[in-house]
Amino acid sequence: MMKTRIAKLDKNWTDTKLTRRLGIDLPIIQGALGGLNSQRLTAEVSNLGGLGSFGAHGLEPAAIGEAISEIRSFSSKPFAMNLWVSMEDEGAGSASEAEFQASLRALLPHIAELGGTAPNYKPYAPMRFEAQARVLLDANIPVFSFICGIPSKEILDECKGRGIVTIGTATTPDEAIAVEQAGIDIVCASGFEAGGHRGSFLRPAAQSLIGTFSLVPQIADAVSIPVAAAGGIADARGVIAAFALGADGVQIGTAFLGMEESGVNAFHRAALLNHQADDTVLTRALTGRLARGIRNGLIDALDRPESEILPYPLQRALVRNLTALAEKSTRPDLLQMWAGQSANLTRHTSASAYLRDLVAEIGGA
Repeated sequence: MMKTRIAKLDKNWTDTKLTRRLGIDLPIIQGALGGLNSQRLTAEVSNLGGLGSFGAHGLEPAAIGEAISEIRSFSSKPFAMNLWVSMEDEGAGSASEAEFQASLRALLPHIAELGGTAPNYKPYAPMRFEAQARVLLDANIPVFSFICGIPSKEILDECKGRGIVTIGTATTPDEAIAVEQAGIDIVCASGFEAGGHRGSFLRPAAQSLIGTFSLVPQIADAVSIPVAAAGGIADARGVIAAFALGADGVQIGTAFLGMEESGVNAFHRAALLNHQADDTVLTRALTGRLARGIRNGLIDALDRPESEILPYPLQRALVRNLTALAEKSTRPDLLQMWAGQSANLTRHTSASAYLRDLVAEIGGA
């Protein structure tokens, strides 16, 4: 197949407001890939000149501290730790056992098929963003990124005092303006093509679905802080397009999931590298919050009008009872596989080869 010819950026394309603010060589941020990343991948991307990121929103504070220490043992370069400001949805604290059983009903046939037993109801035990953020602050991490809201003024002021660079996520121009007005250093403009969870916070995620091509120029016009474009960017064409739209850098997520250094299971990696991700959908069924993943039997079984979906993070914890069994039983049709709309552009299995080829195609560094 003939390779598409693309225009290249000039030789100074790596010198942007974003790289200068972060102190990195390449205007490329590795998406946080919450739960699917690894300390090794985060450090490797940073060592190669980009900004490696580690999604820590599902970890207890002690585990976050351990992850930071491990990343630092692999790299002395800047890296980001990513958290979710909003940790639960309305109703999570008051959800009853009856609601739990109603949501479990759709999972039971599959759990039984795999030889598992039905999970028991347990009262919700919340995890607090503030406790997680305290670990990042005390560790003086280089970069603190976040989605699903804006941290308190006290936390942001402490970041400034400690010299921690902050990155907020916006899915609409209004959210980007709010990010800048809060004093955050960089905004990530996340189009709805992106894999994983939507980071909306001013309006419901389902009402904040703007594509990257529409979102990035609007945000670039609305704010003066550096803008990183995210969503559907996987190769040189996407990076060049993002710069043409006014971005100062890009954030790439799904393409890094195919790497040997990532934390995805073998089935997820194979689906990406074998180009079996042509059908991705936005669904609340897997976690309770809107997120994009590869359509498969699990999504088809749960994403039905009659299905009862618990608030986040209760639905996430419930579905894990099935996906853990599915991974052990080699049933990829019952796994959750997060991926963006450009997932079938995934080609590389190592971060070094990916970034080397990406830079060469963009125009050299």
